[in-house]
Amino acid sequence: MALSEQDVFVLSERTLSNVIDQIQDQQWDQTTPDWFQTGRQGKFTLRAIINYHAYDSAWVPDMLAGKTLAEVGSTYDGDLLGDDPKGSYRSYSERAIAATIDLKDPEKTVHLSYGDFPARECFKHITSFRGFRAYDVAKWIGADTILPPELVQGLWDEILPEIDTWRQIGVFGPPVAVPDDAPLQDRLLGMVGRDPRPLAG
Repeated sequence: MALSEQDVFVLSERTLSNVIDQIQDQQWDQTTPDWFQTGRQGKFTLRAIINYHAYDSAWVPDMLAGKTLAEVGSTYDGDLLGDDPKGSYRSYSERAIAATIDLKDPEKTVHLSYGDFPARECFKHITSFRGFRAYDVAKWIGADTILPPELVQGLWDEILPEIDTWRQIGVFGPPVAVPDDAPLQDRLLGMVGRDPRPLAG
């Protein structure tokens, strides 16, 4: 039985939180490696990357409650991580998960900065951001990059039918060639423009 969009989002949020828990104190100020995909110009510290994800997760309960960008305003601007970045991130993550589990109507209209969507469609957008970032951060900090199989299958099922459209609007880069018989995670990563091979050295 296929997982719902809500289920896959919860898996992605939990997976990213688990990777963030493995960041070492001396790694927070490291800047993005050349292969790391941010969608923005310039270098960013690992802390800045995770703070942006805290911001993104902080929005989820308000978004699912039907609030608009204007209504939330600058509530989550600035440093959300404080003196306990791992604990702070997890608190935002757990609130996002709770709001997702509590959502009774996946067809409810929610408001994003770039338009209004049914909640189930919105989950696809924010799930991929977390799922692939869990892989990216794990690769960066030298942690295990194997994602939960259920998350990999869920991402594959959601993205495969829409990959050409998402690539055309710049969500994902050109595909990376991966053998047809490679594990599903490797094929998923290659499909969205990520090199599944371990870093050299």
